[in-house]
Formats: sequence, C-alpha cells, structure tokens
Amino acid sequence: MTDLVDDAVGQAQLVAGGAVSSAELLEAAIARLESARALNAVVTDLFDRGREQARRLDESGVLRTGTAGPLAGVPFLLKDLGASLAGAPEAMGSRALRSHVADQTAWIVHRYLDAGLVIFGKTNTPEWGNHCTTEPSLFGPTVNPWSPEVTPGGSSGGSAAAVAAGIVPAASGGDGTGSIRVPASCCGVVGLKPRRARTSFAPSAGHGLEGLVNEHALTRTVRDSAALLDAVTGSAPGDPYSAPRPAQPFLDAIAQTPAAQRIAIAVDSPFPGPGTDPQVAAAVEATGTLLAGLGHNVEPSAPSIDPDAVADAVAVLHRVSNVQLHELAAAHLGRPPREDEFEPSTWMMIREGFATTGLAYAEAIAAVHDQTRRFAAGMAGHDVLLVPTLLSGPPPYGLLDQPRASTREFFDVEFATTGWTSLANVTGWAAISLPLGRTADGLPIGVQLMAPDETILLQLARQLEQAAPWADRYPRL
Repeated sequence: MTDLVDDAVGQAQLVAGGAVSSAELLEAAIARLESARALNAVVTDLFDRGREQARRLDESGVLRTGTAGPLAGVPFLLKDLGASLAGAPEAMGSRALRSHVADQTAWIVHRYLDAGLVIFGKTNTPEWGNHCTTEPSLFGPTVNPWSPEVTPGGSSGGSAAAVAAGIVPAASGGDGTGSIRVPASCCGVVGLKPRRARTSFAPSAGHGLEGLVNEHALTRTVRDSAALLDAVTGSAPGDPYSAPRPAQPFLDAIAQTPAAQRIAIAVDSPFPGPGTDPQVAAAVEATGTLLAGLGHNVEPSAPSIDPDAVADAVAVLHRVSNVQLHELAAAHLGRPPREDEFEPSTWMMIREGFATTGLAYAEAIAAVHDQTRRFAAGMAGHDVLLVPTLLSGPPPYGLLDQPRASTREFFDVEFATTGWTSLANVTGWAAISLPLGRTADGLPIGVQLMAPDETILLQLARQLEQAAPWADRYPRL
C-alpha cells in the first residue's frame, strides 16, 4: 500500500477494479499522515468519520459498478476554512475560534461527498486566510516538505504540504489573492483557481470578498484538478450569479489537443518591489519556449493595471471582511473578542475595518471593476497570459504574516512577493500554477497561466504535464 499511484483518479480506478478497497486506501493515507506529523499539515483528525464513510462505500457495492465516478473511494482532506463540515471543528486558524464547531456543511463539501471522496481530516491555514503563508499561532506553522527553512505558502498551505508529501493525492483549498496558487508554487504541486462563480458559497454566503475568493483544490496531477472541478461545478438555488456551464466535462476536455493559442508572456511584476528572481524568470521563459514548441503563438506582452488602485481596493475589502469575522467570533464567544485572541496583523485589519466608511467600501468595489476592464482591454489581442506565480522561490517564514503600519502596507509586502496572483482574483479570471521550475537549491518554482475560462488552462496544463512531467517528484522530507 505504500506504492500507490500518484493521483486520485488512478486510486479510484484501483478501487473500481477491485485491486484495493476504499477502507484500505484510507488506512494507507492515515499511515502516511501519522508518519508525517512533523509537517503539521493536518490540524484536525476525522479518522473515525472517514472509516465509517469508507466502510459504507465498500459495503454498498457501488464502487465496483463502474458508475461511482472518477474520484469515488479516495481519501481527501478539507482546508479548515471555507469547507465547513457539520459537527467538525472549524477554527479557521484563529485563537478566538479554537472551540468553534461547524453547524452546517458547505455546498462544495456536499459535492465532494457526492463524488465519493472520503474525508478524514482538516488542514492547517492562517487566521481567516489573511496570509500567503501558513504560520498560525493557534496551531503553529506548517513545514514545507521541501525544506523547513521556507514557507509552504498560504493560505492553503496545509493542503499543499499534505499533497506534496504524498499523504493524499488532493486536498481542498481557497484563493482570495493567491491562496491556492502560492502554496502550489511553494510546494511543487498543481493549484487551479477557478473562474469567478464556478462553484457556490452556499449555504452561508453568495460570494467571498466581493468575488475575489474562489474555492477549489491542490492536486498532484492535472487530471485530478479537472475531475475535482467537474465534481463541484455548478450553482446553488439563490446564488447571486453563476459561471456559464462548460461545453463538456473538464476531464474530457483535457484529452483533447487545444487549438493554437495566442499567449502573452511577462516576467516582470505589475507591482513595485525588488523584481523577479532570475531563476523564476528563466522558468517562465522556458515554459514559453515549450508552449511555442507545442504550436502556440507566444510573444512578450502584458496588460497594465493601476497597482495603487488594486492594492487600495484589496486592503479595504480585507478590512471589512475581517470585521465580519470579528462579529462571528463575538457571536461564538458570547462576548467581544480580546485583542490577544487574534494575530497582530488580523487585529490591525479589524481595527481599520471598524473605521472604514461605506463610501470607501463602495469605491473599492468600483475600483475592482474598473481595473478588471483595464486588464481585459490589455489582453484583447491574446487568449492566455503566462507569468510567474511567485516572483521568487518559496519565501522564508516570518515575511508574509507580519503586521505593518497599515493594511495597505501589509498588502504592499505581499504583492511585492506574489506579483500577478491577485489580478486573477480581481478580474475573476481562472489561473493555474504548475510546478515547472526549480531553484538552484532544488526548491519548487511555480509558473502561472491565466485565462477567462478553465478549459483552455487545463488543456494547456495537460500538454505541459506530458511534455515536462512532475508527478513523480517528491520532496526530501
């Protein structure tokens, strides 16, 4: 059981073919988790729950009928934010919510369960997903399986570390300014942020951060990302808006060679900062050369945005979101939370959020829409944008979670490190990070593709995966 295939689709095929049971797959994943406890990737064990689900699946006989779907019977982990499971602890990385238990199951988790994924734990995340690193004071930092000296990224860092270490082939994540793609880059896995409204935030919300947030997963292979996206595509009754249905299932689409795409390539950041590490630039350029060799038209170009307008708007939206979460904590505790129950950077956002006016919030939303139109106009002659995921290799700990003089300055530091990631959230475009480069020290470098829709991104990602395979790379730790 230690030499299982690398991805969820392959594991589900083993179950469907009778080579292994869902219960056996789960016990193998639990054994791998126990042997990797030092990573601190999983903060809540749901082993009994997972064992009961696996037992029911095996006894039902549905897994052997060939009709259970491409993911049925596979162990799966939920990020402890945005993927609530009724009756399970849900701290969201916050000391103020350390005893919080979810009272409802998120729509997207219902879809995972409908697909037959066996949920047996929840992964570490920074407080309320505020940071592009995973170092919460509540649970402690998650260790990057590639090196204990660098962050696994965030806010889906626990999920990324678990996938990179081979505990599970896939785990859930969420992305508000890069929180799927940053950890994918840091941990050397695949991270797709879907287009806006591809999935639902039911039953608790219509959207997150005025549309900046999208939910999906960290995976080892492209086909797992496609299969998981098929499982969660759709909308719930009452959603404020929804994405158009894809013309065909994403898992079917990646089997097809895409038409030649017009790909704009840029290595420089749209935000002020130290610039792009030459190793990262080389990885992006090498990917461009690979895509050109696959028949695509790749040329230097980039849409322009107003970096101040984007950073100001993102800061305002986060301040107000943190006030909402402060009120959630107050309702849970039955009293106003204390300052020492929050991370310093969170408290800064809360404090500024209470002073934010309705006008400032409305202007932030308008700025997001304005910059989206500017970005789209700049991409009018191209189908896809090829850029770095991060502007460097995996950053050190203690950089991306520290309070600054203001929320805006907090995001100035983040954007000087992440570069392009937030623009996919602002515009609502789909974006995927692929582990196509490595630093001189052997650490992962992610390369990012953006487009209005996921199908072409997954098709291009599949082409790149076949041309430059990465699924058999496992970290030293």
